[in-house]
Amino acid sequence: MAALKSNAPAVAGVREFDPEIKDMASYIHNYKVDSDLAYETARFVFLDTIGCGLEALRFKECTKLLGPIVEGTVVPHGTRVPGTPYVLDPVNGAFNIGAMIRWLDYNDCWLAAEWGHPSDNLGGILAVADWISRTNRAGGHVGSGTIVKIKDVLEAMIKAHEIQGCLALENSYNKVGLDHVVLVKVATAAVISKMLGLPERQTADAISQAWVDGQSLRTYRHSPNTMSRKSWAAGDACQRAVNLVLKVQKGEHGVPTVLSAPVWGFYDVAFKGKKFEFQRPYGSYVMENVLFKVSYPAEFHSQTAIEAAKKINAHLAEQGKSAEDIKSITCRTHEACIRIIDKQHKPMDNFADRDHCIQYMVATMLVFNRLHATDYTDGSEAATSPLVEGLRRSISCVEDPEFTRAYHDPNMRTIPNALTVTLKDGTVLEESVVEAPLGHKLRREEAKPEILEKFERHLGPHFEPEKVQELVELGKDKDKLENMGVDEYMDMYVKEKMEW
Repeated sequence: MAALKSNAPAVAGVREFDPEIKDMASYIHNYKVDSDLAYETARFVFLDTIGCGLEALRFKECTKLLGPIVEGTVVPHGTRVPGTPYVLDPVNGAFNIGAMIRWLDYNDCWLAAEWGHPSDNLGGILAVADWISRTNRAGGHVGSGTIVKIKDVLEAMIKAHEIQGCLALENSYNKVGLDHVVLVKVATAAVISKMLGLPERQTADAISQAWVDGQSLRTYRHSPNTMSRKSWAAGDACQRAVNLVLKVQKGEHGVPTVLSAPVWGFYDVAFKGKKFEFQRPYGSYVMENVLFKVSYPAEFHSQTAIEAAKKINAHLAEQGKSAEDIKSITCRTHEACIRIIDKQHKPMDNFADRDHCIQYMVATMLVFNRLHATDYTDGSEAATSPLVEGLRRSISCVEDPEFTRAYHDPNMRTIPNALTVTLKDGTVLEESVVEAPLGHKLRREEAKPEILEKFERHLGPHFEPEKVQELVELGKDKDKLENMGVDEYMDMYVKEKMEW
């Protein structure tokens, strides 16, 4: 039988990577971050993200997924998982930390053609940085052989934010059914490659492996399949990124034309033949403009609607009225809100349904004058309230093209919502409009004290008051925090046993 032969032309020499991948690798290795605003913002993102991860430990749905694969395993010089006794390998550590920090959907956010949470990358960054530091302090030689400082982590966060955010500015992955965590995997792989001492060529190898890896379908975020996987999807992406980079470190090669290869490349297979478009070169833009989720543990497109609902709640109280007097509500909003969280008549089956339904969140605020993570749980006061359910079904969303334009405008990037309430007696209240949520760059200084208060609040259930104050004061001390070893900092969050 004649030997089978490929019809593909022979490729001589070293193949060049797709330019998109070369640009990412070059940025990681050659760009110097010199933006004080980016570092200052990164410090607040760092604290807020760790705090949100600790808060997630109070939910059994999250903690049941954490810990070693085999119960009782302790990895020598391994990654510490904040708020737990776990000491894990960096791959599983990345999943644990990544799942924690995304579970409640309560920290930073980036909204563009694609949405996402660039702080998700901290799951991989922190796990690898801690493992490197502990190993090197014990006499090993991982990466450069030195102890990783918190400032190195902040730099990695800035660059991961930038890669994820710039890839999202003009390119919609959700429109082809893919989840945005593909960008977490790519960005995390890029930054930890350098952290592990890989040269630029191997960083390109790792980035290409992240693109060729099977991508998550977005179905777990949408009806009829909304479920808790959306809360650990970023942890999964971090885990995959660390695993792939460690394979490249051992000599596994990359896939140079993973994006552009005809038929078999990412563009043809998963992106309907389109190439990525870029609005700007990589720098520190994304970290400087990232959105903080300060007030409510709610999907970000709803934040301004909830702020507007709080104002309405106060106005109704002044008139001696309440949510029981409301007949209907119209929410004037932007297109992305309608596409992601407009679920007026869909039954609320679980936590994941409720925290991604703008009607449920607005109704809860109007009925109870609050919106807490516990309001999403099965059997909670809000979830079992007939008034919340009736009000939820009376809230309809309509797109305002101007709101959509402002949402995409790179000079504005607002997330506007406006609520018009009609009462049962026929009275129509004045529309309540909020264009930029607390935590937007336009309201950043207003948000900073709230972010620190939120961090302190999330520490409270886990540590004694003296320890809480020590961590808060350390977070405020830029120089002391930045010059601290990652392992020393992570040791401050160790708990001997899980309390929830």
